[in-house]
Amino acid sequence: MDRLREKLKSVRFKLFLIMCVVIIFIILCLILVNSVVLETFYMYSKTNTVRAVYSRINDYYSSSNSTINLDEELKNIAFKNNFDIVIQADNNIIVFSTNRDFISSIDQVMETESTSSQDQTNIIYKDKDMTIRKVVNSNSSMNYILLSGNLVNDYKLYIRIPIAPIEESVRISNNVLIFIACITIIVSGIIASIISKKFTDPILELNSITNRMAKLDFSQKYVAKDTDDEINELGKNINTMSNKLETIINQLRDNNIELEKDIEEKSKIDEMRKQFISDVSHELKTPIALIQGYAEGLVENVTTDDESRKFYAEVILDESNKMDKLVKQLLELMKLEYGKREFTNERFNLIELINEVIRKCDVMLKENGITISFKQEDPIYIYADEFYIDQAVTNYFTNAIKHAEEKNGKKEIEIRVEKLENQDKVRLYVYNTGEHIAQEDLERIWKRFYKVDTSRNRENGGTGIGLALVKAIMNNYKNEYGVTNKEDGVEFYFDLDLDLSNENEKKLY
Repeated sequence: MDRLREKLKSVRFKLFLIMCVVIIFIILCLILVNSVVLETFYMYSKTNTVRAVYSRINDYYSSSNSTINLDEELKNIAFKNNFDIVIQADNNIIVFSTNRDFISSIDQVMETESTSSQDQTNIIYKDKDMTIRKVVNSNSSMNYILLSGNLVNDYKLYIRIPIAPIEESVRISNNVLIFIACITIIVSGIIASIISKKFTDPILELNSITNRMAKLDFSQKYVAKDTDDEINELGKNINTMSNKLETIINQLRDNNIELEKDIEEKSKIDEMRKQFISDVSHELKTPIALIQGYAEGLVENVTTDDESRKFYAEVILDESNKMDKLVKQLLELMKLEYGKREFTNERFNLIELINEVIRKCDVMLKENGITISFKQEDPIYIYADEFYIDQAVTNYFTNAIKHAEEKNGKKEIEIRVEKLENQDKVRLYVYNTGEHIAQEDLERIWKRFYKVDTSRNRENGGTGIGLALVKAIMNNYKNEYGVTNKEDGVEFYFDLDLDLSNENEKKLY
């Protein structure tokens, strides 16, 4: 039963049904034309013919031309048009007749004309001289058109035209059309089956493909034919859509994986945020305690001499400056890590910037007895945010100063800039003599508040944020950074993008 229901819903059956309906409709239209229009046109044509004959006969009697053999002329007219003609004088004497049987029926017709209301409805044409009607003879199978009129000489003219042939023709034609319709329906069924197979097979293939696509299976593709029809074009478009959907689905799957990773990362970030707050609280606890203690000392006049009070005030000021620096660094780091900071990139001379950093740190170099080595003089122009690159260079340099130790009789910091091969980049190196960084600490030193040497005092130990800032800056530029243990010390590095807008500068590197 289900199989039958599927066949009834199939395109082949619908195509066959449509063809049958169209054929039946056309046959019905033809039958209607045969039954109504054809007969009506036939009646109209014969009516015009008998009127013309009436006018012609009337003209014969009104003409003074005696050379015409009227009887012969009337016989020719009757024979040519298959008419029956009767001309009757006032005393009912028959002047002319082509059919004696017609004479006997005239009186009956005229009597019916005066008594029957139905006869009035069969009148086709009427004027003051003649009447044309359709006569339906119930006693015989023959119906006819009858003209009755008065001639100019007061004779009565009757003309009869049988209409049985046209009615018979209509019936025969309708029967033929019905027979043709039956044959056509059978033939159309066969043709519909052949044609529908040609068109439905690709459609069924496309249906199978789309069903698989609905199940996210894009393995099946439409095999294009060597045709330029709409179905072949549809198949190509479905293939294109399948490929695009497959790509999108794969992207969605990848995005879903990334989203899961992001969710996991978000959990980690939440934990990091909690740790961050904890670390900040811990880092600010010591300077706040110091400020509070020395401030209370000043308020309670713990010391009376000016020198002691000055020392208390200097401690408070120094710790305040350290807190201010720490908070600013933390805010800057957060903005960099969370993408809230926009870079103002511009062209500047890296060599000039390095020299300025060295000049600002000259006092610290002398206090620590460090020798600085930086031999490059030719300008190197890069394209970046000068403020942040200055921060990165300064953090590397001050970190090197804090950790520089004497090795083999020297305590030294070396800065150099080298062009990277096959890249429009330079790498800045900052080397200091001193102890190596433990292997397990090489990755940890880039984390906030992480300090390799926890024994360093607050004066020289730093905040533990400098290297984290360098990492955040380089990540924003998607540039490499890192640290390497050398023979007598440690070397930090990061990459910068060259500004090659001036073609002549390319030759320098």
